[in-house]
Amino acid sequence: MSSGRSKSLTDGDLQVIPAPEKPKPALPPLPPVVGSMALVEYAPPAPVEDEEDLEVKLRRIIDHVPVRVSNTSGSSAGSGSGDFHQYRQMRRKEQDRLARMDVDYQRRKEMTEFNMRREERMKAAEERTAKKRLKRQKKKQKKKEKKIKLNAGGEEQQKEESSDDGDSSENGEDIVK
Repeated sequence: MSSGRSKSLTDGDLQVIPAPEKPKPALPPLPPVVGSMALVEYAPPAPVEDEEDLEVKLRRIIDHVPVRVSNTSGSSAGSGSGDFHQYRQMRRKEQDRLARMDVDYQRRKEMTEFNMRREERMKAAEERTAKKRLKRQKKKQKKKEKKIKLNAGGEEQQKEESSDDGDSSENGEDIVK
């Protein structure tokens, strides 16, 4: 604006000055708590603790979700010769999208059902295995006890026989017949 000559405000030029800042609107005052006859009670807004997290999520959504308008037909009341073909194409795309969603849903549903049946079969097999394992262990324990019992009874008989004979080796061990 400086052209080398001085201008006055009367020549039609306006002078730019900064406007005073407007104060931010404050929240309305709290109504009296006791004896309120109001239909709607005032509740102060809840403090947002994760405001930064929400902003990050919003930014991520905005960055990753494409903004694309595929239905760009005009705003005039009449339809042109190409509108039917556009409609048919959009309809076909939407039906394909819905069919893909249905197939995906069915696939996920079948997988969850399969996994549930598989888990049930695995639990049943594990229970059968545990039952058989316990049975084997009991049988093994009984066999071991029987063997110990026989050995204990046999040792007693051998000790009795060796004490009757009075024969003992120089090492002090009994002779096994």
